[in-house]
Amino acid sequence: MQLRLISWFFITLNFMEYIGSQHASRVRRQGRMHPNVSQGCQGGCATCSDYNGCLSCKPRLFFVLERIGMKQIGVCLSSCPSGYYGTRYPDINKCAKCKADCDTCFTRNFCTKCKSGFYLYSGKCLEKCPDGLEANNHTMECTSIVHCEASEWSPWSPCTKKGKTCGFKRGNEVRVREIVQHPSARGNPCPATSESRKCIVQRKRCQKEGKGTGNGTGKADSTHFYCKEVITRQLGQGLSISLAYELTSVA
Repeated sequence: MQLRLISWFFITLNFMEYIGSQHASRVRRQGRMHPNVSQGCQGGCATCSDYNGCLSCKPRLFFVLERIGMKQIGVCLSSCPSGYYGTRYPDINKCAKCKADCDTCFTRNFCTKCKSGFYLYSGKCLEKCPDGLEANNHTMECTSIVHCEASEWSPWSPCTKKGKTCGFKRGNEVRVREIVQHPSARGNPCPATSESRKCIVQRKRCQKEGKGTGNGTGKADSTHFYCKEVITRQLGQGLSISLAYELTSVA
């Protein structure tokens, strides 16, 4: 009976030593796979390495590799840098690189800003805009061609000559319109915004006011001058005579 108990004791002892050796071997293998792994990392890292930087990130942060010389360092950021877009997975959030001609992107196949020399159109970067569109060198996008648009003509102005509306028979009248939409670079140019035409009116006298010399009442005389008119009267036998008169003043 005692011999049987002693045998069970040695069997149990050997089994415990075997379990301990297996655990120590597994720890040594993990140490070789991830040297200098630390749980007390800085800058949003969940786990990190002295040589490789961040190995995993805290929740909601994006993991991205940054190149420093010949080495790449893992960092954890709240948003992806320019030239990258973010993708979320159940176990990790990663920043992936945009296409070579894209400066910023929403996904790899949808660019939001192109690099110099390319024009953005429907999420793609093109060297030349499609037909029917024009390249906007300010926004670096392919945009629709915009043609000039003008308002309706205004009514014709009164007939005038040298800024006056009297003292003549033949003058000019004008009308105008406004530009409501200026054209783009390849759009149709704007038309004229004003035009004039000849006009004929019935001659009327121009009335002007001048200063008088006083009439004894302390008020200046009001003297009216009229423009000179030339009247041609037809005489007998095909003869004519021109009479000129001028009304110099009236009370």
